Amino acid sequence: MSRGKLETRETPTHTRERILAATWRLMETRHGQGVRMEDVAHAACVSRQAVYLHFASRAELLVATVRYVDETLRLNERLEEVYAAPRGVDALEAYVAFWGHYIPDIYGLAKALLAVRATDGAAAAAWEDRMAGMRAGCRAIIECLERQGALAPGWSVDDAAAAFWALLSIAVWEDLTITCGWTLEQYVRHMREVLTRTFVSEG
Repeated sequence: MSRGKLETRETPTHTRERILAATWRLMETRHGQGVRMEDVAHAACVSRQAVYLHFASRAELLVATVRYVDETLRLNERLEEVYAAPRGVDALEAYVAFWGHYIPDIYGLAKALLAVRATDGAAAAAWEDRMAGMRAGCRAIIECLERQGALAPGWSVDDAAAAFWALLSIAVWEDLTITCGWTLEQYVRHMREVLTRTFVSEG
């Protein structure tokens, strides 16, 4: 089937989703290298013009791809336990469990973005978009601890939120689970203990 026939039989939403799915695959398989708009068009079986009709730039495409991945992996549903937590410490523990099990699902795309972001502005924009969301989540938990009088002494909200986010980095997860051989269960258990002792007051 020709690209033209395939495009005319699809709704714009379906075409957009195929473009995003193709971008996701290419970013993972090529480790972020050489993923051009024309490469995406070819992989999605659409014209280059069709890609630009949906995404004005490569940066816009990669940001949309990161958000598409989160939607496909049901990010909001997987965060429900965090949202429903009655206390800041419960939210912290739920977030660590969520994140520890979410990283394996996004690891391929994350590594691809990290590998090229220093020289690829579009990849850097996509990575920053995802990290901005994660930093906001970490800050919300720290703010909850502070409101409840449970933030450990010596921490400002800004400093605690930054440290919390940094300790949950992909690099730390990678070192512990891949280099050191921790299971996901070990990662969640030990990181919960470390982060709780670090950020939650004993009183």
